[in-house]
Amino acid sequence: MRSLSAFWLAAVLALLSGCAAIETVPPTAVHQPMSVRPDGHAGMPPANGAIYQAALARPLFEDRRARHVGDIITINLVERNTATKSANTSATRSSEMTGGITASSRLPLGGLNGLNVEAGVDSGFNGAGSARANNAFNGTITVTVIDVYPNGNLLVSGEKMLAINQGNEFIRFSGVIDPNTVTSTNTVQSIQVADARIEYRGTGVIDQSNTMGWLQRFFLAILPF
Repeated sequence: MRSLSAFWLAAVLALLSGCAAIETVPPTAVHQPMSVRPDGHAGMPPANGAIYQAALARPLFEDRRARHVGDIITINLVERNTATKSANTSATRSSEMTGGITASSRLPLGGLNGLNVEAGVDSGFNGAGSARANNAFNGTITVTVIDVYPNGNLLVSGEKMLAINQGNEFIRFSGVIDPNTVTSTNTVQSIQVADARIEYRGTGVIDQSNTMGWLQRFFLAILPF
């Protein structure tokens, strides 16, 4: 009896943990981490109480464009992709064969004298396929510089979460930016970002209603047709 109660308790806990996992943050493929805190420049002496700090100093006529770990950059998402593909295949094949037997009645095969054989094969194949995609993504997201490459390029990553009614929307972005493309207002067009990774995902009741159930996915994976 005690073992049966322990079984049902374990089953209830597993069910509750599954329900709790529904609202977890969706996984991401963007560069990690999402944000970092600046820790000063390597090799720079620590703050000594003076007004002038070498780690924070910038030339008098230098702009404030992002170039260090922890700086922020605003990305203007102006993604638009259009692709069209079409293919046609046609193949035909035919063959014909005719044969006959003429033999003397004195030979063992004399009974087959006058036998004619005809055979023919015709086959054909026609195939056609087409695909078209038209995607657009517009908006803005502010990201953080998480690493500076030896050549000066900036690795950025960031996330924006919107809590809307009964669900959460996640916008994530990461990529490599050439500091020369950063404007004086610290903005960059997304089409100027190398190795860009853009995600737009959601959680909640609405997202669950658009997801196929696990049992249906199971049968879909094992059915041969």
